[in-house]
Amino acid sequence: MKPKFRRLKYACYTTNISMSVVSNLSPVLFLTFHSLYGISYSLLGLLVLINFFTQLCIDLIFSFFSHRFNIPKVVKCIPILTAVGLFLYSAIPFMFPQKAYLGLAVGTLVFSASGGLSEVLISPVIAAIPSPDPEKEMSRLHSIYAWGVVFVIVFASLFLFIFGNENWYFLSIALMLIPVISAFLYFGTEIPEMGTPERTSGVIAFLKKPTLWLCFFSIFLGGAAECIMAQWSSGYLEKALGIPKLYGDIFGVAFFSVALGTGRTLYARFGKDPERIIFLGAVGATFCYIAAAICNIPIIGLVTCALTGFCVSMLWPGNLIVAAKRFPEGGVFIFAMMAAGGDLGASIGPQLVGIITDLAVNIPALSSLGESMGIAPDRLGLKLGMLFAVLFPLCALPLYSRLAKKSKQKLD
Repeated sequence: MKPKFRRLKYACYTTNISMSVVSNLSPVLFLTFHSLYGISYSLLGLLVLINFFTQLCIDLIFSFFSHRFNIPKVVKCIPILTAVGLFLYSAIPFMFPQKAYLGLAVGTLVFSASGGLSEVLISPVIAAIPSPDPEKEMSRLHSIYAWGVVFVIVFASLFLFIFGNENWYFLSIALMLIPVISAFLYFGTEIPEMGTPERTSGVIAFLKKPTLWLCFFSIFLGGAAECIMAQWSSGYLEKALGIPKLYGDIFGVAFFSVALGTGRTLYARFGKDPERIIFLGAVGATFCYIAAAICNIPIIGLVTCALTGFCVSMLWPGNLIVAAKRFPEGGVFIFAMMAAGGDLGASIGPQLVGIITDLAVNIPALSSLGESMGIAPDRLGLKLGMLFAVLFPLCALPLYSRLAKKSKQKLD
C-alpha cells in the first residue's frame, strides 16, 4: 500500500474511534449530569434522540444528494466538526452552568452531524483504497469502532473515579485529542475517487431495484439485533438478574463490545463469504436472545451478553460488504442508504423493546401472573422485552438466506 493511502487509512481508523466517543460519551455521563445540574432523565434521553435524528438526516441527505457535495473536502472536515462539537459540549456548561443543557444539546447536535458523516463516508473511503481484500479492510474498520467503545467506557470510568464527576469537562477535552489527531492525519492526503449517482434521477433508478431494498431491510434487522443488547444489557443484568448496576454497566456493555470487536477482528483476519457469516450470526443471535429471556443465573447472563456481541458482530459491516459487492457503481449512495437502514434499526429496535417492557409492567394481568410465579414486574417486563427482541434476528434469517442464494446468481 502506498504511504499516502496508509496515512489515510489510519485517519479513517481514528475517525471511527471518534465516532465511538460521540455515540457513547453522553450515556456514560447521564448520572453525572443528573446529579450536577438536576437535568431530568427525559431531557437526558432527548440527547440520544438528537444524536439519532441528526445522523439519520445526514444519511438521507447523502442518499439523495451525495453528487452535490465535494466528498474529499467533507471527509477532511469530519474530525474538525467532531472537535468543535466536543468543545461546545464541555465549554458551555463550564462557563454557563445555568445553561448546561443548552450546551449539551448544541454540542450533541454538532458532533452527531460528524458521526453521521463518518457513518456515511468513512466506509466508502476504506472501500476505495486499493487493497487485495477490501472486505477484510471493511471489517477491520468496524472492529476499531467496537474497540473504541471499550476504550471510551474504561477510560471515562477511570477518569471520573480518579478526578471526580465534577471534572467531567476535562474528560471531554481530553477526548478531543482523537479528532485532532484525525485532522492532522487527513492533512495533505489524497482521497480516492468514490462514485455517486450523477443526478437525483440516478438515485431513483437504484431505488427501483428489489435487491437494494433486500439489503436495506437486512441491515435494518441487523442493526436492531446489535443495538438492542448493546443498550439493554446493563438494565437486563441489573433488573432481571440482580447484578449491581456498576458491574452491570461495566461488564454488560464492555463485555458486549469486546465480543463485538473480537468478531469483527477475526473476520478481518480470516473471514470470507459474508452472506454465510451473517446468516450464522443471526442464528446465533436468535439463540442468545432466547437464552437471555429465560435465563435466571447471573454468570450465564454475562456470558449471554458477550456471545450476543460476537454473534451480531458482522450483521452491520457484513451487510455493508454485501451491498457494496452488489452495487459497486452506487458508491456513496449505497453506503448512505445502508447507514439509514442500520440507524433506523438501531433506534426502532431498542425503542420497541422499551415499549414491550413498559406494557408488561403496566398490564395488571401480566403483573399478577409474574407475582404468582415469584417474578417482579420489572424483571418480567425485561424478560418479555428480550423475548420480543428475538424477532429481529429471527426475521433476518430468510433475508440473509435470500442474499446467500443471490450471491450464486447473476447480480441484478
